[in-house]
Amino acid sequence: MISKPLRLLAIAAALVGAAPAPADTHSADRIRAHIEFLASDLLEGRDTGSRGHEIAANYVASEFRQLGLTPGGEKGSWFLRVPFRKATLSGTPTISLSVGGKTSTLAAGKDAAVRPSLTQKDVAVAAPLVFVGRGVSDRRVGIDDYAGLDVRGKIAVGLAESAPGIASDIASHLRSIQAETAVAHGAVGFISIDDPVSASGDVQRFATRPVVDWVDAQGQTGRSGAGGVAIALSSPTAEKLFQGAPMSLQQVRSLANQNKPVRGFNLNARLSVAAKSDWHDFTSPEVVAVLPGSDPKLAAEHIVLMGHLDHLGVNASAKSGEDAIYNGALDNAAGVATLIEAAREFVQSGKPPRRSVMFIANTGEELGLRGADYFSAHPTVPAERIVGLVDLDMPLLLYDFTDVVAFGFEHSTIAKAVAEAGKGMNVAVSPDPMPDETLFVRSDHYPFVKRGVPAVFLMTGWANGGKPIWQRWLANTYHTAKDDVSQPIDWRAGARFAELNYRIARTMADADQRPMWYSGDYFGDTFAPNQPKAKR
Repeated sequence: MISKPLRLLAIAAALVGAAPAPADTHSADRIRAHIEFLASDLLEGRDTGSRGHEIAANYVASEFRQLGLTPGGEKGSWFLRVPFRKATLSGTPTISLSVGGKTSTLAAGKDAAVRPSLTQKDVAVAAPLVFVGRGVSDRRVGIDDYAGLDVRGKIAVGLAESAPGIASDIASHLRSIQAETAVAHGAVGFISIDDPVSASGDVQRFATRPVVDWVDAQGQTGRSGAGGVAIALSSPTAEKLFQGAPMSLQQVRSLANQNKPVRGFNLNARLSVAAKSDWHDFTSPEVVAVLPGSDPKLAAEHIVLMGHLDHLGVNASAKSGEDAIYNGALDNAAGVATLIEAAREFVQSGKPPRRSVMFIANTGEELGLRGADYFSAHPTVPAERIVGLVDLDMPLLLYDFTDVVAFGFEHSTIAKAVAEAGKGMNVAVSPDPMPDETLFVRSDHYPFVKRGVPAVFLMTGWANGGKPIWQRWLANTYHTAKDDVSQPIDWRAGARFAELNYRIARTMADADQRPMWYSGDYFGDTFAPNQPKAKR
């Protein structure tokens, strides 16, 4: 942490109920050392399943061991190895479309594309199509686009647009589960109808990009395998589906653009698909450590601090002489560095937390939160003992931040812990400055939210000059080779971010009451209906 007079530290700690960690003038130097190693070219971008990521994982485990933490992985180790599978198309799929009894063959990769399957090497589907509007069926938001429709044994066709009048994070969640919703109603597949500009890109992506997700020993997989056959269509092909239907695709899109309800109907079309997939299985580790709690009644409960260790690897298409390594210094070596230092502050405080605190460096985040999703489905402690979580992803350590954004702040009492911890450091908590980005459902805490765990995702805020820095960084550096240690990183900001997260976790770990969802909150009511709720 940043060196401060001990008297001020004690006062600040008293404000948040935390044991004051001793002043440590070297915290910023350690943050720098962690980031410089994790973001070094030696680790080649820490791609999931790569040698560089394995080195990074062993580095983090070594730091946890040095701190005297307890291994929290499987079989007494520091690791939970995630069983990943990469599926690619084998050969060219066969796709045909029948409209009004007239059948035509679609050009795979141009007119239509099929996503590789993680669970079936040979996929053969021939089924009629049903348009399901925006594909939402959720009583809590009062929308059921499947009402009056029979999609059993059929392929559902839905708009990619979010339902109007719903909070952006809820709308994004509902959009992300369209395929699963279709299968839950008996469909054998799902086609997302995007706008004309993006449709061709979706076809190209489906035709060329592998699918990577976890597949466990029971053959269960994450969300990438939960939606039946997934198909993308070009815009001209999509328009053909609606020939002879009650409405044309243009009319449907017009209603959607006006934020009006879009009712579903049967389509006068049938699609046949035959595709083969090749599989490559590999593993990649979650790094897990635990600081055991001291309270006999509360120690079984766990507060989790996590951040993703993986990044994007090496750009195979880089030109000669061009920097090809995605070092991921701020995304997310910075988050893991502050995770390690927050753990150090717990140890150095000399006061064990009442609840146990678990520290996780995730893999597979850049693949779509897959490592965190696997851990949330296969936790190394009973799932009900994970009671609150803070996710540290991409703190922008380029300025002296004076506020933070806790995405998900409005959903649970973790909001109070963040506010109290920030108050003790003169760090404000600001509302989401980018609600349209729906970041609450785009980082590693989200799989835990879907399993009922109150959680927030913490980033440095836009105050004190942060806004233009964030905007420039997202426009020019995010997910590029520029995210390396040549940036003007403020190491002291990293130390302050670590201290703040220590204080948040300490407040949660030592509180009499575990974190609770607020009464009437969509995510709490949906995913933790039987948990006690708190008044706002």
